Amino acid sequence: MGLDLWKIGAPEDILRQQWIHTHIPTLFALMSGVSAEEETLIKFFLGPWLVGSCIELVLMGVLSCQFVNYAQWYPEDSRGLRLAVAVLCILNLLKSGECFASLWIFLIDHFGDIQYDLGLSATGWWDTANPLMVAILDFYVQCYFCTRLWAVSRKWWVVAPIFLLFVFALLAMVMGTYYIETLQERQVTDWFAAHLSSVFAGDVILSATTAFFLIRTKKTVLSTQTAELLRALIPLTFQTAAPAAIIAMFNLIFSQMHRTNQPLLGYVEIGFNQVLPKLYAISMMYTLNARRAIRSKVSGSRNGSGNGSSANDPSFAGRAHARRANGDVELGRIEVTTQRETTRHVDVTDMFASTHSIEDSKVALEP
Repeated sequence: MGLDLWKIGAPEDILRQQWIHTHIPTLFALMSGVSAEEETLIKFFLGPWLVGSCIELVLMGVLSCQFVNYAQWYPEDSRGLRLAVAVLCILNLLKSGECFASLWIFLIDHFGDIQYDLGLSATGWWDTANPLMVAILDFYVQCYFCTRLWAVSRKWWVVAPIFLLFVFALLAMVMGTYYIETLQERQVTDWFAAHLSSVFAGDVILSATTAFFLIRTKKTVLSTQTAELLRALIPLTFQTAAPAAIIAMFNLIFSQMHRTNQPLLGYVEIGFNQVLPKLYAISMMYTLNARRAIRSKVSGSRNGSGNGSSANDPSFAGRAHARRANGDVELGRIEVTTQRETTRHVDVTDMFASTHSIEDSKVALEP
């Protein structure tokens, strides 16, 4: 092609560019011993690994800040909750270490050996179990959000089906991991579809159900301050659930591309799968750390201040430290007196699981 352009008198810079675009990739493949087919596999397999792991490591930095903020802001939380956060921190650190080690093995130890990298899905336990590790981390956070739903609904028959859906999702990934090791691609695709569809459906149902009970409780209260607290919790429910649900949806879509006439696109789900556990962890920590802002807002409303009192206000901090409630509560127990003059205890604020509360920790609404 370059010689043809030379014969018709093409400018020298065009000749040079045409020769580079035509011959350099071929020469590079010959020098590196990578065929054109293997080069395509490298792009579709290692590309999502690299991009997903880099984003995962960035999100680990965000999550680290959330862990530090939690340790500084909520030292009076119950031992059980602090232990749950510590376990979440350790699990995510281990997952980030696994991502970094995977990139090192793929891109440094076995640079260009795509066949070896693909074979690790059956021979390397850490590669085979990577989707299962992601599923375990997701399930850990899903259990926490199920406890929030129990706190606001107090109905086991509401929480149990959603929890069992998440259990099924975890078991589906266990089966998928088994078929990964035995190299049965069709079964892997089927169980991945079962896992990811269950996760996505469970997240949507959990968020909608939690919001429903918050809205229903909000309609029964007579206090403006209590209604304001509930109003703040409703959007928080969707804000924390949306990112993980969206990524799970894309993960599901690309995991099924192996069935289409473009099966290489199925590897794109690796990138989404690497990011998913961090989004779940961030949603849990964001929910826990949001208590500070909500307390400040509710305290400001009760004090009649348009701006709300600052969460760093010494008087506010003094009240927060002076009052400790028994058990895990998020802002305290709300006593709601309805129009029928019946008092109902609504543990809406248990959703955050804090052991201390502000002055609103017990709001008695008289008829």
